[in-house]
Amino acid sequence: MSDDKKQSSSEAVSFDRIKSIYPHVDEEETALPRAWSSKDKHTHIKWIDSYRVEFKGQGNGHKDASSIRTTHPIPSSCGIYYFEIKIISKGREGYIGIGLTQKGVNLNRLPGWEKHSYGYHGDDGFSFASSGSGTPYGPTFTTNDVIGCCLNFIDNTCFFTKNGHNLGIAFTDLPTNLYPTVGLQTPNETIEANFGQQPFVFDFEDYRREWKAKIREKIERFPLSTKFPNWEAQLQHLVFSYLVHYGYCSTADAFAGSTGLSLKEELNSMRNRLKIQKLILAGRISESIELTNSLYPGLLENNFQLLFRLKCRQFVEMISGQDSEVRPFRSPRSSARSSPSMSPVHFSHLRSSGGSSPVVSGSHSAVASLQPISEETNGESRNGSSCQDKVEDEVMEEGRDHSENGSEDGDDTLNGDMHVNGSSSVDGDSSTTFAFISVDVALTRKQLCGGNEMALQKLFSFGRELHGLSLQLQRDNELTDANRKLLQDAFSLLAYQDPWNSPVGYQLDPKQRESVSASLNAAILESQGSPGRTPLETIVSHTVDMMSLLKKSGNGSAAFVELSDYLNIS
Repeated sequence: MSDDKKQSSSEAVSFDRIKSIYPHVDEEETALPRAWSSKDKHTHIKWIDSYRVEFKGQGNGHKDASSIRTTHPIPSSCGIYYFEIKIISKGREGYIGIGLTQKGVNLNRLPGWEKHSYGYHGDDGFSFASSGSGTPYGPTFTTNDVIGCCLNFIDNTCFFTKNGHNLGIAFTDLPTNLYPTVGLQTPNETIEANFGQQPFVFDFEDYRREWKAKIREKIERFPLSTKFPNWEAQLQHLVFSYLVHYGYCSTADAFAGSTGLSLKEELNSMRNRLKIQKLILAGRISESIELTNSLYPGLLENNFQLLFRLKCRQFVEMISGQDSEVRPFRSPRSSARSSPSMSPVHFSHLRSSGGSSPVVSGSHSAVASLQPISEETNGESRNGSSCQDKVEDEVMEEGRDHSENGSEDGDDTLNGDMHVNGSSSVDGDSSTTFAFISVDVALTRKQLCGGNEMALQKLFSFGRELHGLSLQLQRDNELTDANRKLLQDAFSLLAYQDPWNSPVGYQLDPKQRESVSASLNAAILESQGSPGRTPLETIVSHTVDMMSLLKKSGNGSAAFVELSDYLNIS
């Protein structure tokens, strides 16, 4: 392996390692200190590489003192930051200072001697805090010693280590935007920095774990009973509204009975919403659209964006062979890719709400820890048999009816190319075109509609209709960027012989159905005068946003709090 490749590989490993130490730092907003700056240094400092520097001046007293800073300051979102300096050579006198400085501090001085500058010096073991007068702090250090510097944003303190041993707190009440800094003063003094690209001598991970445990204990000991005397009743309402929102009818019924709450929505209404959700989660989008139009006339007609999104999902499910529009044409053997679980699946990827965006990537998974109690209460709910079971039976029975009434000629395979004429721009401002052209259909039955010719013809016919719908939206200036991308990604599946293993194959993952299901469910509830989002999800979303703001504002404790840890999300 060449030296260039070795260096590239080493940099990639170090990048991942540093990022793993500070997972909450968004380096697009606040970069981590990863190297010495080749520019932000005194002229007597020789920059050898990103980590190693050497003093090259005369060394005639304090007037030759020289310092160098890192390329970026330490972001407070680290919570706790640490770096180590190995003394490669103490040089002539060993006048080496290690510490922290703000941008603009004079670099013709050792760290600690100027305002907003803090340092630990090796020649006398003194610490210096914005003053030329030092305070006895620790032992001296020399060649081969490793000195660490830790900045704790939680209690706003700084301590140093020597060869892995904590020397105690050196500074308190520190300002923000501090840079790791090292100062040299006599010839041949040479140091090498470790910003996390290599394992530390000091057990920094253990130190971080200790603080994370302290913060968790503080949160868990928060006196809810005294601060919020009605917290149990409020929590019950949050859970209950969540169960009703997502159609856990028998669980909600049982929960209402045990807590004294009352169901405001008819069980039959909840059952209808659950049935629609289950059709979507089974990939049977056309049936879900038909059922929605039947139960809630005008809903989709007045929500064209949602209808377009459902149609795009239907196109994807037709490719996968799950939608009822193509299922009758599939052979029994082409059904090897079974439908996913008919029950709503919870995701665990929490993110900020970002205004109107959902709290999670997926559906109602922000509260994934709230796994409802079994929908079967010994096979019965308080009002009769489990509505979950009823819905399950109805959906599965309809699925069998579609299969029994359809053709079973799926053994016919195709050879050659199928060409469907016509292509047109969807984005009037770009050259992006979508064409159903040159699709190689000599495929296995696992691919494109199970490889059945009649199903493929139906897919292309539906695709042309969907394309025409997009043009209508485009003319009316109603085609959103999000829906334009949905259409582009869906049509892109046709460009690959094996769509499941293509760059856009993620669309065929059954989990992608969840966000569509959640959006339709929310629209139904809003049409009935109910909120489209549960209070519980709103609280989780606000909490995620709040934690993000706390991290950016310099609250060190926020770096050690993961909402998923408290919701038991795996």
